[in-house]
Formats: sequence, C-alpha cells, structure tokens
Amino acid sequence: DFATPRAVLTGHDYEITCAAICAELGLVISGSKEGPCLIHSMNGDLLRTLEGPEGLQGPESCLRPKLIQASREGHCVIYYENGLFCVFSVNGRLQATMETDDKIR
Repeated sequence: DFATPRAVLTGHDYEITCAAICAELGLVISGSKEGPCLIHSMNGDLLRTLEGPEGLQGPESCLRPKLIQASREGHCVIYYENGLFCVFSVNGRLQATMETDDKIR
C-alpha cells in the first residue's frame, strides 16, 4: 500500500521551520522561515494568519518562529528566534507576549 496525503497545506512562501497539530480542534499550525504562522484545518483550508506584535523595528521586525504548541482549549504558543513568546487564540488574536534571554529548546 502507498501512503497518500490527506491534505496539502499551502500559503507559506518559505520553508517550514515548525508545526503543531491539534487533533482535538482539527487544526494544523505551521511557521515558516521568513513569514507568519498559519492555521489550517485538517482538510487543508487556510483559516488564519498569526501576525506577531506590531511596533518591532530592526532585526526583531522579522519574526522567525522556532517552536509552536497548540492546546485543546484554543491557545497557540509560539516561540520566535529572537526570544519572543506570543500567545494567540485560534481566532488569530494576539493575547500576550513575553521576551526572554534564555535559550529555549
């Protein structure tokens, strides 16, 4: 038997650096090297774009996601390369941010 994809997710312009699946909500959340994080349905429909906080300037203005985790309650935590944590709702609303100098793995 050959495995076939259930869905093809589109929308990123650069390579994917992190992804998370929330089976309870039927969502796939992915982040790319030079772009925003996207929320797709399990069927492949693009639902939302998660934009980082506004007002960043300089090297911090290009947020590069490294880690993503989604909860069954509908929250998405994204850790960016520059040490920034962001919490989003599955509706795409930025709920909280926090900066850290620690190396997160």
